[in-house]
Amino acid sequence: MKAVARALILYLIIAKLPIIALPAPPHDEIERKIDALLKQMTLEEKLGQLQLFDGPNDDNYNERIEMIRKGLVGGFMNVLGARRVNELQRIAVEQSRLKIPLLFGFDVIHGYRTIFPVPLGEASSWDPATVERTTSVAAAEARAAGINWVFAPMVDITRDARWGRIVEGAGEDPYLGAEMARARVRGFQGTDYSAPDRVLACAKHFVAYGAAEAGRDYNTTDLSEWTLRQIYLPPFKAAVEAGVGTLMSAFNDLNGVPASANPFTLTRVLRGEWKFDGFVVSDYTAVPELIAHGLAANEAEAVYYALGAGLDMEMVSHLFSTHGPRLIKDGKLTMEQIDEAVRRILRIKFRLGLFDRPYVDEARERTLILNPEHVKVAREAAARSMVLLKNENNLLPLSKELKSIAVIGPLADDRNAPLGPWHAAGRPEDVVTLLAGVRAKVGPKTKVMYAKGCEIEGGSTKGFGEAVRLAQQADVVILAVGESAEMSGEAASRTSLDLPGHQLELIKAIHATGKPIIVVLMNGRPLTIGWVAENVPAILETWFAGIQAGHAIADVLFGDVNPGGKLPVTFPRTVGQVPLYYNHKNTGRPPQEDNKYTSKYLDAQWTPLFPFGFGLSYTQFRLTNLQLSATRIRRDENLTVTAEVENIGQRPGDEVVQLYIRDVAASVTRPVRELKGFRRLTLQPGEKRTVRFTLGPEQLGFYDRQMRFVVEPGEFKVYVGNSSVGGLEAGFEVAD
Repeated sequence: MKAVARALILYLIIAKLPIIALPAPPHDEIERKIDALLKQMTLEEKLGQLQLFDGPNDDNYNERIEMIRKGLVGGFMNVLGARRVNELQRIAVEQSRLKIPLLFGFDVIHGYRTIFPVPLGEASSWDPATVERTTSVAAAEARAAGINWVFAPMVDITRDARWGRIVEGAGEDPYLGAEMARARVRGFQGTDYSAPDRVLACAKHFVAYGAAEAGRDYNTTDLSEWTLRQIYLPPFKAAVEAGVGTLMSAFNDLNGVPASANPFTLTRVLRGEWKFDGFVVSDYTAVPELIAHGLAANEAEAVYYALGAGLDMEMVSHLFSTHGPRLIKDGKLTMEQIDEAVRRILRIKFRLGLFDRPYVDEARERTLILNPEHVKVAREAAARSMVLLKNENNLLPLSKELKSIAVIGPLADDRNAPLGPWHAAGRPEDVVTLLAGVRAKVGPKTKVMYAKGCEIEGGSTKGFGEAVRLAQQADVVILAVGESAEMSGEAASRTSLDLPGHQLELIKAIHATGKPIIVVLMNGRPLTIGWVAENVPAILETWFAGIQAGHAIADVLFGDVNPGGKLPVTFPRTVGQVPLYYNHKNTGRPPQEDNKYTSKYLDAQWTPLFPFGFGLSYTQFRLTNLQLSATRIRRDENLTVTAEVENIGQRPGDEVVQLYIRDVAASVTRPVRELKGFRRLTLQPGEKRTVRFTLGPEQLGFYDRQMRFVVEPGEFKVYVGNSSVGGLEAGFEVAD
């Protein structure tokens, strides 16, 4: 009671003291410049900074130019070429009242003109250094062409291969996704994105877009906060920690609140918890789409919800400027809210160096785009991204001295598919096809024959006869099948994961010849290829490998490169298993073959066709001597995990050593395995190396029932292997 009385007296004394305002924290130079600009800006100019338009075109050119002169545009997208960018920038910087420069954005997803493997392919390299390298090339080319802002990386996690945009991300795992997110942000932005060979990055789509129901693009997502924090947010957090300057909000409804008007994600998590001080741009027309979602009754309400939630810039549509003044006049939005959004955008423009160096050196565009060094990087990255799924009786690698090779399939000489979706300024004429790659690889004594066989979709089987005839004449058949580029990416969801059209029938017809067959897959998602996996001796997953696809595939097929890629996503046996992912929960009735009343199917196996992390090599590796630095640690301590990996085959090769853990019992049920580390190593025949990993609170923790990130005491298992299945096993305990 005495303590309570003393506290009450102290409170009364303090309450009578005069309120003394504490000095505001000192502003840095950029913030002082922003303060000065904000004082000079009219409301119309402020709202103009929140508008991102598609590039001026024939229909609106004069109108857009006049808006630039009046300072009513924050930036443009899809304006390409240094000269054109400089022309528009010059109007903003030299003719507008406040001379605020423009942002120029573009979808540079996997290269600008030098096109690299699609992001899902690059994630198959399990090599952040390679990803950082390709992304830095993309940044240099884009900046040389006038682009200072790229709408990448896409860091959405997805467990549903039906969703077309799985091709743009790193697959199903939050740890691998976070590592790839960091690498891409570093590649795009470097340590200073005002540099002439760097660009401003934009992590997208915030958040849970990859969890769209039924794998249907733009669809609703409904998931627990635990799943959101544990699975879908980590790659975004990694991007923020890596210094990403901007984020893009997603199209989807998230638990009843569209992502582009969601204060929980845009303000509480992003700004409050993560302290992000860049800006958030909407996706294409996502603000007016709040009406279709059923959140907003009209355009004004859409602006109210979006700006009120923490969205800063509106893409393409023009609602912020149209309805902002009235909303402020009516007291529904405050000038402080507008000023904060403008501040975030101006902050990034200053950090980009646009106020000091608004123009692009036009000479750089002529020398940088598609230069030989960039093309070399594209070939190396493509080869490192390929995954050998099957190699029965060591059919691969092929001899360059073969007398005859039949290259067959609708994708064998296709220049469009290797570009993949969202190929920026890439051109089909830059692409080396598989047929061209094979012909360049072998000598003049090897006869290389070609037949298309069939189209990717629909069409007829009239080409089968020629394809079969050539196969019968060949020593070996290379059969290129998969998807067209348009079958992956945005608005490209599929209900079937089978090879489209008559491609499987073509494979069966060639298989009936009895000739050795290598199936080369070109695709943007996992496919259900059960018959192929069972009957064809060799399968190489190449994804959409970019402009050097043909050379890189030939490098792998003929053994100049030993494939070392691993799957970043699970391959199901049938679409009925989807969603299928390795880090699932155990359930109370884990599947058992001899017990019907367990979690499985009546008509198919529950296991994947190819598991997450899987990939073969032309050599063999052996993992031994798993060691833990302790068998018992405290919650705040680190544990060191080591293992030895040895190349016991006859060829140099790469192995990706993967570390998984399992928290055996916790207050919230935990997955059967979780990836917590990986290393890609190159080993010579007979070479042995020790691989070292560290497990600490960041790796061992999880979100509990109160959404607190905690490490709980108990038993943990550790697995070190070459995929998410099997491997060496050990255990340790975390003490209270």
